[in-house]
Amino acid sequence: MKNLREKFLFFLILLGFLAILTKLGFLQIKKGDYYRALSFGLTTPLFEKKTQRGEIFFRGGEPLAINKFSYFLVIFSKKIKDPQNLAENLAQILGKNKDELLEKIKNEEFLLIDIGDDSEKINKIKKLNSEGIWIEEGVKRYYPQKELAANVVGFLGGEGRGQYGVEEFYDSYLKKGKNLILTLDYKIQFQAEKILKEFHEKLEFEKGQILVLNPENGEILAMATFPSFDPNEYTKYVENLEIFKNPFTQEVYEPGSAFKPVTMAIGLQEKKITPETTYEDPGQIKIDGWIIKNYDNRRYPGEITMTEVLEKSINTGAVFVQSKIENFVFLDYLKKFGIFEKTGIDLAEILYDNQEIKHGRDINFATASFGQGIALTPIQLARIYCAIANGGKLITPHLNKDFENLKKKRILSKETTTKLAKMLISVVENGFAKRAKVPGYFIAGKTGTSLQPKKDKKGYSERTWQSFVGFFPALNPKFLVLVKLDNPKTKTAEYSAVPVFKEIADYVIKIKQIPPDYETL
Repeated sequence: MKNLREKFLFFLILLGFLAILTKLGFLQIKKGDYYRALSFGLTTPLFEKKTQRGEIFFRGGEPLAINKFSYFLVIFSKKIKDPQNLAENLAQILGKNKDELLEKIKNEEFLLIDIGDDSEKINKIKKLNSEGIWIEEGVKRYYPQKELAANVVGFLGGEGRGQYGVEEFYDSYLKKGKNLILTLDYKIQFQAEKILKEFHEKLEFEKGQILVLNPENGEILAMATFPSFDPNEYTKYVENLEIFKNPFTQEVYEPGSAFKPVTMAIGLQEKKITPETTYEDPGQIKIDGWIIKNYDNRRYPGEITMTEVLEKSINTGAVFVQSKIENFVFLDYLKKFGIFEKTGIDLAEILYDNQEIKHGRDINFATASFGQGIALTPIQLARIYCAIANGGKLITPHLNKDFENLKKKRILSKETTTKLAKMLISVVENGFAKRAKVPGYFIAGKTGTSLQPKKDKKGYSERTWQSFVGFFPALNPKFLVLVKLDNPKTKTAEYSAVPVFKEIADYVIKIKQIPPDYETL
């Protein structure tokens, strides 16, 4: 038996050297990203012999990633005298497919099968007394919540390295045996994922996300995504590595009208407008040879206030505000809002350069005013709304309960954010976001429906992103929620993201027992 184990170890070492010598160029040049994930993230480590990895928990102590004692069946195929008989016996004991087992025994020199801690199975395997198989003890990484918060936690991949999520970000910390307590609220996370699954049946969106966080300190209470995956069986997703990415931090999109409050914030801060400032909607505007229109080519007659511009989500109204602000001033505010920087969240994070807006053409600033032609991650947009909700301070969103980088930078005055919050309350009370209303509470928020660029980046397709960002209680915000849906079958966010927001907001209000703002009949 000792010789078999020595051969097994030698085989692994030899295989590693051969792989490096023969495949290095191809892996790095041709399919680098794919094979790095395959070799480092999608191969299972044999056993964890060193210091046990720190475990990961929800803020209430519910386990998210733990170390679990287990037994492993090792099969040295060359020593198997009767593969057919062994496959039949093991299939019966382990509840696996006989033909698949036989195929692997015939074609793979070594097999490693996790058999858990089922003593009955272990005893039955030992009774087979078959040469070429033995049982080893070990500790494996186990994710008891399975698909819940999978895009947040990531998984422990090959060579004992954390892959994706906090497993990757805090890999060195966890390797020291230190536990990680997250800001995630188990109940809110569970409910958010449940809501996404339910609405997927109605809206048939391709992807969906719900983010819930505290706008004052940046603690993330829920980070739900659909579809998800089971970290315990991550090797099943080798053909779809995109599913491992966290869309809040690793995907960008054009937010559409959900960006209009940013334009209003700049106008209010620079005292170029007030909520009562009026303009007359021309229906369309021509800039640099480009025609800008309102949604559905609508034209709104009479004098329109800036509050009504948000209520009715009027593109020309946003352009009107932006036209009152010099381009370099508008650009400087975008920098203050963090458009050109990462948020600092404790997850892998990408950043879109937004070179078009930096070039300074009038048309680029005009379209940016209503959220087209400018791209950012959902977490960047949520961070901006947190500043609107908390009185003008730019916070750092985070998942580690003991996160220390909590510097807050003021970017707006309290006067500006108070005015804007009231305008956003009116959007929910009187505008296109009425479906977000929760009786007894003032909700502030804004819808966003934007067209997705074509695959060749030349113009826009008919596919949409539909989102809604809102906070409550609006005059003393404790929670901020962002909902983003990729190409739902509805025409606008009013009928998709807004009802999703209402469901999660209503749930949070109830379980957190938030006192109502006013009495209802």
